[in-house]
Amino acid sequence: MFNRSIKLTLALTLGAIALPSFAALNILACEPEWGALAQELGGDKVSVYNATTAFQDPHHVQAKPSLLARARNADLVICTGSQLEIGWLPILQQQAGNPKIQTGQPGNFEASRFVRMLEIPGSVDRSLGDVHPGGNPHIQTDPRNIGLVAEALAKRLAEIDPANVAHYQSSYKAFAERWKAAVSNWEKQAAPLRGMNIVVHHKAFAYLENWLGLQEVAALEPKPGVEPTSAHLAEVLAQLQRQPAKTVIRAAYSDGRGSDWLAERAGIPAIVLPFTVGGSERAKDLFGLFDDTIQKLLSALK
Repeated sequence: MFNRSIKLTLALTLGAIALPSFAALNILACEPEWGALAQELGGDKVSVYNATTAFQDPHHVQAKPSLLARARNADLVICTGSQLEIGWLPILQQQAGNPKIQTGQPGNFEASRFVRMLEIPGSVDRSLGDVHPGGNPHIQTDPRNIGLVAEALAKRLAEIDPANVAHYQSSYKAFAERWKAAVSNWEKQAAPLRGMNIVVHHKAFAYLENWLGLQEVAALEPKPGVEPTSAHLAEVLAQLQRQPAKTVIRAAYSDGRGSDWLAERAGIPAIVLPFTVGGSERAKDLFGLFDDTIQKLLSALK
C-alpha cells in the first residue's frame, strides 16, 4: 500500500512537470492582418481569434455574443485604431467587462500609434463622409508599417507575458529579418508600377500608393464610405477620358458593381486586391498578402 502511494505521488508529480507551466495568451485581433502578425510573433505561446475576415468591412461589425465572449476572455486586443473600429469596439469593451482590454491598458494595442499617419484631415465633419480625425486608418497596405508594428507588438507581448520574453524577442528577430528581405524583393518587383495612374473604389490604399508611387486619379465613392451613384460613376468615366488610368482597384470586401461598370466602359481591368490576410487564395499569410498584391497590380500593365 505504501509503495502504491509512492508510485501514485511520483506519477502525479511527473505528470505535473510534463504539463505546460503556462496558458496560451488569448488574443483578439480586430483585423486579420494583426491576427496573422500576432501568430508570427507568438507561435504556440498565443491563441489568436480574428474579429473580422477579409470579406467584412472593418468599419461595420456587429458585437455578437460569440465575439463578446472572446473579448471577455482576452488578455490582449490588437486593433488598427485611429477610430477604424469606433462603431463597434467601444461597445465590445463596455459589454465584455474585461479590465485588461480597456483603452490605455497594456492589454489594448493600437497599431496606428506606431506608424506615420497619412491623410490627416484639417477638420472633421460628418458631411464629408467616413473621415477619420487621426488620419487614414488602412495602414496595413504598406509592409513597412507592418514591420514597425511588429517591433512594438513584440515588446507588448513581452510586457504582458514576461515568462516568455525570450520567445517573443527571438520570434521578432527572425520575422524582422525575413520581412526586411521580402520588402526589398517586393519593391524590386514593383518598380514598373511607379507613376501608374489608378482609380480606387474606397480611399483605402493611401499607404500602398505612397509605398509604390501609384497615382490615384479618382475614387468611385463620392465621399469615403458613401457608395457611388450612377451620376458620380459617369463623372469619373468622363474624367478618365481626360486623365486615363491603368486599372480600377477595390478591396476584397467592397461591392464590385461600380468598379466593374467603370472598367467595362473605360476599357481597363478591374482588380480585386486582397487588402488583408485571407482576401485571396494566395494571401494566406502576411507574406502571401503582398506577393499577391504586387502580382495583381503588375497584371494591369500587361
